[in-house]
Amino acid sequence: MSIFTSTLRRWYRSVPQDGNGKLRWGLYLRKVAVRLALWFFGVTIGITLLYTVLPVPITPLMVARCWQQSWDETREVRLKHDWVAFSGISPHLQLAVVCSEDQDFLEHEGFDFEAIEKAYKYNKTHKRKRGASTISQQTAKNVFLWPSRSWLRKAFEVYFTFLIETIWSKERIMTAYLNSIEFGDGIYGAEAAARQFFGKSAKELNRQEAALLASVLPNPLIYRVETPSADVRKRQQWVLGQMRMWGGKIDYDDPNTPKKTEK
Repeated sequence: MSIFTSTLRRWYRSVPQDGNGKLRWGLYLRKVAVRLALWFFGVTIGITLLYTVLPVPITPLMVARCWQQSWDETREVRLKHDWVAFSGISPHLQLAVVCSEDQDFLEHEGFDFEAIEKAYKYNKTHKRKRGASTISQQTAKNVFLWPSRSWLRKAFEVYFTFLIETIWSKERIMTAYLNSIEFGDGIYGAEAAARQFFGKSAKELNRQEAALLASVLPNPLIYRVETPSADVRKRQQWVLGQMRMWGGKIDYDDPNTPKKTEK
C-alpha cells in the first residue's frame, strides 16, 4: 500500500498548478497527449525503419488465425511462414499479384483514388462490397495491424501505408507483402505456399503456378490452391492474360504499367 500511495503522490505532484494552487488539468492532459503522440510516432517509425532490413517474424493476422484455429475442432493449428529475400521470390509471382491485386502499384504512392471512388459508388448500390485496397495498404494492414473492419483500424492503415511508402522502396513493400500474405489456412508467404502446394521454392514458381496463387488472394480460406474451383481457374486465366499484357515482366526502375483494361 505504501508503494501505491507514494506513486500516487508523485503523480499528483506532477500535475501543474497555477499561482493559487489550482490544478491545471487541461495543461497536464495536453502534455500527456503530446508525450503519447511522440511515443507513438517514435515507436512506429522505428519499427518501420527496422523492417527495412529485418524480416517480419510474425504478424497480428497469424496470431489471430492461430487463436481461431485453436477453438475450431475442424481446423488444424498451423503456422507455416518462411521469410525469403526479394531475390528469392519468383518475378512471375510478383507480376501476378500486381496484375491481380493492384495494377497501378508501380505508379501510385500508396492509394488508388480512382479505384476508391469506383468502389464507393459500387458499394452504395450493391450488398456484396468491393474493396479498393492497394498492395501497399494490404502490406500495412498485414504487417502492423489487427484483422477487422473498424474505422479505427482503417485510420491506422492509412497512416502505416503513408509510412511504408515514404520509408520503403517498392521492392521492399513487395517483399514484405509476399512474405506476409495469407495463401491458405495457416500458410503465410510465398515460400511456405510454394513448398506446401508445389513442392518447390518461391523462386522456382512458373507463370501458371504464380497466377494460381494470385487468384486465391481475394479470400484464401474459401478459394483453394490445392483444389481450385472453376472461378479460380477462370481468374487464373485472366491473370495470365494480364501478365502477357505486361510483357511477362515487372520493371521497378522504369515502371512498365500498361493501360488498364476492364476486368
